[in-house]
Amino acid sequence: MSAAEQAAPVSAAEAKTLFAALRSAPALLLAVSGGPDSTALMLLAARWRRALRHGPRLLAVTVDHALRAGSAREARSVKALARRLGIPHRTLRWAGDKPVTGLQEAARVARYGLLARAARAAGAAHILTAHTCDDQAETVLLRMARGSGLTGLAAMARETLLAPQTGAVGARARRSAGPLLIVRPLLDLPKARLIATLEAARIAFCDDPSNRDPRFTRARLRELMPALAGEGLDSRRLAVMARRLRRADAAIEFAVGVAAGATSEAAWVNGSPIRLDAEKFIRLPAEVALRLLGRAILQAGGGTPLRLGRLEALYEWLAESKFARRRPRLRRTLAGALITLAGGHLTVERAPPRSKPAIRRGAAEP
Repeated sequence: MSAAEQAAPVSAAEAKTLFAALRSAPALLLAVSGGPDSTALMLLAARWRRALRHGPRLLAVTVDHALRAGSAREARSVKALARRLGIPHRTLRWAGDKPVTGLQEAARVARYGLLARAARAAGAAHILTAHTCDDQAETVLLRMARGSGLTGLAAMARETLLAPQTGAVGARARRSAGPLLIVRPLLDLPKARLIATLEAARIAFCDDPSNRDPRFTRARLRELMPALAGEGLDSRRLAVMARRLRRADAAIEFAVGVAAGATSEAAWVNGSPIRLDAEKFIRLPAEVALRLLGRAILQAGGGTPLRLGRLEALYEWLAESKFARRRPRLRRTLAGALITLAGGHLTVERAPPRSKPAIRRGAAEP
């Protein structure tokens, strides 16, 4: 794509393609903060919907995190633009105390929780966000810096399940009732094209200074992007890498499903112990075995968060103990699950509750 194409406004024909898969939805919720990306999302969605005789109802929602003095004013600006575009609008406020650390993550969870409740109230099963190719590239870099595995480096998908009760996004959302879909129709577009679209329509947008705040990792990584682009590692190439990794990730997940299907299906459904043939398990490709083990632990442990590094250490321990038939029973606990290697079998089940330490006679209770 040439430099001119990367800065060209999004055409009506392109918008039709971006939203085509959503035409039969009864309603769509648009997450609109007032920044250039989400403002362009609202504009493009409004144009697309006006061109249809029949189509989904649109609702724009702005979450006011109440973290900056101008946030309420920005929400009012979004409301005014939504009215001009013929889209109903709601402003939702993140109330209560704000954490001192982990503020951005807490704000993200709160935002998705509020959006989920608004979507349910509007009868919408889809929440549209304005993530772009630039956001995808930043996410790849952020997860590389955190040492993420293949799934993490695959970054954001066009569609992701979200559990409205918790705001959880991704695989864990599948275990909660009534998941919604987060849809990112602009994921393949660069931010420059969205800004060009707004400029062509003479529509103003807000500037969030926190996007440049060096206290936040994503903002610091954003500052590195021009230098990386100068070396050929621009946002488009990082996004292509993420797409290829997602393709590989899907293939591995398919293989894990096949391996899981070789065990008792009832164990994965009713919570009874999951029993694997230890020899067959060790012979699986390492990544497949690792994910199968992680899936079993999450199932048995009730969805307790599982760190990749600890799962890898457990797998290595099991691999070194593959001749367990000649050894006494080996047991480990991880993320609420009990893992037992004995008699040629690997069993994963819920760990028993920890007993409270006995109080010695004569010792004072705390």
